[in-house]
Amino acid sequence: MIEVKNLVKQFSGKNVLNDISAVFEDGQTSLIIGQSGSGKTVLMKCMLGLYEVDQGCICYDGLEYQHLGIAEQNEIRKQIGMVFQGSALFDSMDVLENVLFPLSMLRNMSRSEMEDRADQVLKRVNLLDAHHKMPAEISGGMQKRVAIARAIVMNPRYLFCDEPNSGLDPKTAILIDNLIQEITQEYNITTVINTHDMNSVMEIGDKIIFLKNGVLAWEGNSDLVFRTDNEAVTEFVYSSELFKKVREATRAQSK
Repeated sequence: MIEVKNLVKQFSGKNVLNDISAVFEDGQTSLIIGQSGSGKTVLMKCMLGLYEVDQGCICYDGLEYQHLGIAEQNEIRKQIGMVFQGSALFDSMDVLENVLFPLSMLRNMSRSEMEDRADQVLKRVNLLDAHHKMPAEISGGMQKRVAIARAIVMNPRYLFCDEPNSGLDPKTAILIDNLIQEITQEYNITTVINTHDMNSVMEIGDKIIFLKNGVLAWEGNSDLVFRTDNEAVTEFVYSSELFKKVREATRAQSK
């Protein structure tokens, strides 16, 4: 579980995040949504320890990250998996080497043990015959699955995903959403996803927090987000291309 308590982050004296508090539970896919500039990326970077917070705290299973020593912070970092926007695979490494990369930083595993672990996670993301393919030789959806395999190869307690469906077609995006949710539940991971994809909101929004101008303006789940009377949320949800198409189709059928 990750707890964000009264978080404030400033740049040039201006609050970019203002008194944000939220709880992200184990075994749930928690989504951070909002317009561009709402503070989604800044919040995730604060949670990852990439930005120092100005006020408040971030607790990993009860441990206040910013009050820990460097060694203790490093231990928490080892328990974090990250799926980057665009996958961020190493072009010069094949699929297997990309997945092995985090394990290669550990000195207490033999090469055969590392390869066995990489085999396990590649099998889990349904990539059985891609070990020796280069990233340029596989599809965007396959690249994303490699990125997920790399993120979970260290058995993380916490998984962060930054726009995991960026650049994917709708069908592949749904497959990636389902895979992330399955892995979250299967391994009881605390998963936090930064997204603007309304398909993700509908499919895997166990918990949703909506940011507006650096403030947590609403929180709920995938059922409540479509029934809320919060005007800012409604405007955001129904301005998406997905719901524009739904409205157009509904109007066409009613004529």
